[in-house]
Amino acid sequence: MTLYLNDLGLLCAVGNSKAEVLKRLLAGDRSGLSASDEFGTRCMVGAVSSELPEIAERYRMYNCRNNRLLLAALSQIEQTVGDMIARFGADRIGIVLGTSTSGVRNTELALDYLADHGSLPKEYHYKQQQMGAGADFLADFLGVQGPAYTISTACSSSGKAFASARRLIRQGLCDAVIVGGADSLCGLTVNGFAALESISGGLCKPFGLHRDGINIGEAASLFVLSTEPGPVILQGIGASSDAYHFAAPDPDATDVIGAMRIALDDAGKTPAEIDYLNLHGTATLLNDAMEGKAVNALFGSTVAASSSKGMTGHTLGAAAALELAFCWLLLTSADQQGALIPNINDDETDPALPALNLVKKGRALGRRINTCQSNSFAFGGNNVSIVLGRA
Repeated sequence: MTLYLNDLGLLCAVGNSKAEVLKRLLAGDRSGLSASDEFGTRCMVGAVSSELPEIAERYRMYNCRNNRLLLAALSQIEQTVGDMIARFGADRIGIVLGTSTSGVRNTELALDYLADHGSLPKEYHYKQQQMGAGADFLADFLGVQGPAYTISTACSSSGKAFASARRLIRQGLCDAVIVGGADSLCGLTVNGFAALESISGGLCKPFGLHRDGINIGEAASLFVLSTEPGPVILQGIGASSDAYHFAAPDPDATDVIGAMRIALDDAGKTPAEIDYLNLHGTATLLNDAMEGKAVNALFGSTVAASSSKGMTGHTLGAAAALELAFCWLLLTSADQQGALIPNINDDETDPALPALNLVKKGRALGRRINTCQSNSFAFGGNNVSIVLGRA
């Protein structure tokens, strides 16, 4: 069974539409990252700059920034979603999302209000912060009646959502699935990563000699997955769990290599057939060392690779879906030279890392890009790697 990614809606720190995002990514534009002290720890963050759609009064229990990000992404694919509903019926459309924050920012603000006024604000509803709220909201908003749920496995959340969405279709439970993820900036993640000493003191430096941590970002990315022919094929998914440490990756990278190899085998591809690899590349000391070792072991130093987090920040539970969106943009581009997303870090590459073919700004493959792979790794050693191909 061949499954296609028929359409894409996304917004993040580098843009609010497919065309804008691709243009700024290829240019290595870091202007979406800016200093903020809104969340208690002053640091660089990747905030979405566009005005987000309002959520109607009838959905007020879902009214939070995370769901407004989802609504903005949905607006870009609404025609395709409508066509799928008309073709298959509302009961045959599923929704699977990934997140690590949901609307927890609403709870933070509500607790501030409680401290000042002695009661919670009347517009606050606990549903706004529940992990499953995004899928529930979209299902209610669209009137679809297929399975709708959310996966939260930290920074691999939305990658795992693709595995679940594919399974729903393969098992005959759905004909099409809206799949992706959203995460929004909040004090929980900013201060949590600061407590772990994983926040960069400036702009993050993926694979840089002077890397010192992440910049946290926010984003939403939604796809339509179905058996209907479309521009991009979901070719392979690989997952593993090294269970080495709650927060640190296994330095041996054995199970990360395993996840990438499983994805390649599932896709029927060899490492040499991957045109571009989007790295997890958080710009932390341990992650980049581990991933560099894993990629070098499986691909050598030949595959064109980069971390896009130097422009978007790390969007946590939305990162896998967002970076798959970047691969989708490359695969649907009409560019005959195959312009590649650069690894932007404003730093020299760490010479202690295994040799990687990190993409420099302005570089192209020299032909159209046909196959991409993307990695996402999470707390607890929860790993996922996904292969997409041009249809």
